[in-house]
Amino acid sequence: MTTLQLKNIVKRYKSQTVLDDLTLDVADGERLVLFGPSGAGKTVLLRLVAGVIEPDEGRVLIGGEDMTDVDAEHRGVGMAFQNFALFPHMSAFDNIASPLTATRSSKEKIAAGVQKVAKLLKIDHVLTHHPKALSNGQKQRTALARALVGSPPLLLLDDPLRNVDAKLRFEMRLELPRLLAAQGATVVYVTQDYKEAMALGDRIAVMAAGRIRQVGTPQEIYNAPADIEIARLFGDPTINLLDVVPQCSGEGVFVELSNVRVRLADYDADVAGKECVLGLRPEAISFADAVAPGAIPVTVEAETPLNEKTVTLALTARGREILVSRPAGTPGPVAGPAHIAVNGTQAFLFDKTSGALLPRADLAAKRSGEAA
Repeated sequence: MTTLQLKNIVKRYKSQTVLDDLTLDVADGERLVLFGPSGAGKTVLLRLVAGVIEPDEGRVLIGGEDMTDVDAEHRGVGMAFQNFALFPHMSAFDNIASPLTATRSSKEKIAAGVQKVAKLLKIDHVLTHHPKALSNGQKQRTALARALVGSPPLLLLDDPLRNVDAKLRFEMRLELPRLLAAQGATVVYVTQDYKEAMALGDRIAVMAAGRIRQVGTPQEIYNAPADIEIARLFGDPTINLLDVVPQCSGEGVFVELSNVRVRLADYDADVAGKECVLGLRPEAISFADAVAPGAIPVTVEAETPLNEKTVTLALTARGREILVSRPAGTPGPVAGPAHIAVNGTQAFLFDKTSGALLPRADLAAKRSGEAA
């Protein structure tokens, strides 16, 4: 059983604290994605788990054993980092084979193992090439193949698809979960791409400024981001954020947009009268007929294609910008007056001062039941 436990990890460089009292558990066989902006501390944390650097405080446990003071080569982990770390005097084949060579595997096992991962990663045609003759994408895949070839129980992957072209990146997003599941390894995977995090992670740990801000399944984080900053990190186009003061009537909690009530069925009366920020993902908004119940008047300013969507910029009566997303090819207004409908069940309310997500009534009831 290969679990990973990080306990109260602190790492400083001179006067800067880059990992700040960080605690995290990764289950046996789990794929955990470390996700966050550049400078969050993701790569530092991965290097610390690998044993390349040491923590100033805290402990690293792998498979229940304290590995804090154990050298990297004795931790039994596979690693692929952004800087490739390939041996320049060795061919791609020999670079990939190096973990098997170090354990004195047979030539037959080495050849079979290298060919298997090289074919999967589409680099079997460059196995005789040295690193200087490889493209950055080929170098990245060679480093990834080296991490995978020995089937280590713990895999540390630092943005391994970063330098891969868009087509192969998409293909690998589909292939990697299957490959990693087949190996049965515990995986810690670093990325700045939220789509990659959503596709590859059993759970996602969102990092910022050396701390873990939220841990959950991709669905939990997308549907209930802990705060405004996390909500902004997930989604393309980004979430709409509007200052509001919720009100309460006999029909429940609502906010007003262009003098039209938008009911927030998942929130209770406790939020009424508070200064909040309303979060609306563009896909939670659609264009509507003017006579439709709850239709909100807007002015369409512009639209643009984005991947397989069309994104429209609209202005409310008070001049507040709203992004509306619809599937590409779906008809919609191009410019001028229009109306939108908001799905209040997909809305978030954040505290305006702290930025924290205000609990929905259904979540609050669930937590109350669990506590009881």
